[in-house]
Amino acid sequence: MANLSRRQARIPISKRNPRGQATGPRTEYLAFTLAGDTYAAPVSLVREILKPPPLTPVPRAPDSTMGIVSVRGQLVTVIDLRRRMRLHEGAPQRRARILLVDAANGETLGLFVDEVQQVYRLADSEIEHAATALGGDVAGYIAGIARPMHGASASDGAQEAQPRVIILLDLQAILAS
Repeated sequence: MANLSRRQARIPISKRNPRGQATGPRTEYLAFTLAGDTYAAPVSLVREILKPPPLTPVPRAPDSTMGIVSVRGQLVTVIDLRRRMRLHEGAPQRRARILLVDAANGETLGLFVDEVQQVYRLADSEIEHAATALGGDVAGYIAGIARPMHGASASDGAQEAQPRVIILLDLQAILAS
């Protein structure tokens, strides 16, 4: 049987990576929209995605707290990420979702987003750290900016219209603020 590893080493680099795809280890990010922009957070931090059930308002709660919901018998506080990040608010749409995440204190919280888009598998070469990409005066909850290579980053291989830039969030920093 022929040794395939030798043959593979002879293939020119331009032919091995014909689309200019980023190589190396990848991290999965869940992309979602807030006020018309695309944001993402590591998939590993998101436990579940829910359609918004009816919320119970909490009197005297902070402005960003939308209310509480019961998820399989557990009370979950739902936070509107648009309000928390001081973004333009709009009426909730049909595609709105709640992302269940674990806060640093062990509490499960729901993060209300406008729409969940897809999972991106991003290589380090596709991510710029926030201080480099945006300068020194950037909110602490912005972890970086991703520029996915066309057709290379969608986990399902879909080649639909991808955003040019994805703002990567540090969910723990958002929840701590």
